[in-house]
Amino acid sequence: MNELDVAGLQRRLADFAAARDWQRYHTPKNLVAALSVEASELVEIFQWLTPEESARVMEDAGTAHRVTDEVADVLAYLLQLCEVLGIDALAALDAKIDRNERRFPPKGSRGLP
Repeated sequence: MNELDVAGLQRRLADFAAARDWQRYHTPKNLVAALSVEASELVEIFQWLTPEESARVMEDAGTAHRVTDEVADVLAYLLQLCEVLGIDALAALDAKIDRNERRFPPKGSRGLP
């Protein structure tokens, strides 16, 4: 694969699972649970850092590697969940951004999280 794309990555993940006979475990419930665990592992890296330390987390090679791996794990489970449920992740994100732009217009939303 020369260019990375969501569909191609989903195929690779599905092929990986199929080669190991793991598809039976890739139910929506299990994938959501795994996604939550991986997101928690990402949170754990940042848990006790100050805001300033968290902004510099990628400066340390070991920590950067851990963050990158956990981000990859989160994305992998999210893409697998989307595949199982038939959700186009990019279309879902695009639609959500559209809704948020209408819900939070710049003039009335300045400074809100």
